[in-house]
Amino acid sequence: MSTSTSTLAIEKKMVPGNEVQQVELLAGVEDLYGGIIIDLEKTMDSEAFVPLLRASLSQWKHRGKRAVWIKLPIELANLVEPAVKEGFKYHHAEPDYVMLVNWISKSTNSLPKNASHRVGISAFVMNDKREVLVVQEKSGKFKGTGVWKFPTGVVDEGEDISMAAIREVKEETGIDTEFVEILAFRQSHKSFFTKSDLLFVCMLRPRSFDIQKQDTEIEAAQWMPVEEYAEQPFMKRHDSFSSVAKVCLTKSEKEYAGFSPIPRTTASGKTTYLYFNTKDLTQV
Repeated sequence: MSTSTSTLAIEKKMVPGNEVQQVELLAGVEDLYGGIIIDLEKTMDSEAFVPLLRASLSQWKHRGKRAVWIKLPIELANLVEPAVKEGFKYHHAEPDYVMLVNWISKSTNSLPKNASHRVGISAFVMNDKREVLVVQEKSGKFKGTGVWKFPTGVVDEGEDISMAAIREVKEETGIDTEFVEILAFRQSHKSFFTKSDLLFVCMLRPRSFDIQKQDTEIEAAQWMPVEEYAEQPFMKRHDSFSSVAKVCLTKSEKEYAGFSPIPRTTASGKTTYLYFNTKDLTQV
């Protein structure tokens, strides 16, 4: 059996006869909500893991802890089954780890669910000739349909919406842009497996104009008159697409105020972006 002392903690407990006994537990960090987080990194086999886990759960229940989280890197996938047998459930997974959780309190389970939404962007980029940047995709539901659509993509973890829009346009078309504002957004459900979807329609200003399309995902890319884009039969047949086209047309012709990103500092000192109508509200 192999273990690492960095994964263990030593606690003392009283036993009959007023004697003190040392107990080996899994090393954990207390979170802000009465829980314990175990981040296992070193090699451990199940024969060593199970008794340590049982002893740890017993101690943490006695101390009134509410939940126990175990982060298992892919190298320790052998510990998933024994953890599940001790009452742990899947919470979420990333390419290099799985997070398990066990609600050990007798109170009502108040654990947060896994992330419920995927966030994406749709990029409305128009030049001085009232032409919009559009693409035809090589895969997905638009493959082979002949539909010209705005560049779209998914916001990466830790990425701001504005930067995701700039990145996706650059990746798909080679066009450099400047983010202007969010014009609209829509929510849909069961869009990606069981997850809901938030799509932000973003307006960007082009800083270059020569298209260099992405060969792996994009069949074709071009600048198209905005009216021609809106008149495509597919756009006119589907409410969600026709509504987005109307918003973009209105923005190109009239005063339509979207939401611009304004940097702000959170209570923890992080820089974040507050999106709001800067035309009608100049100071926040």
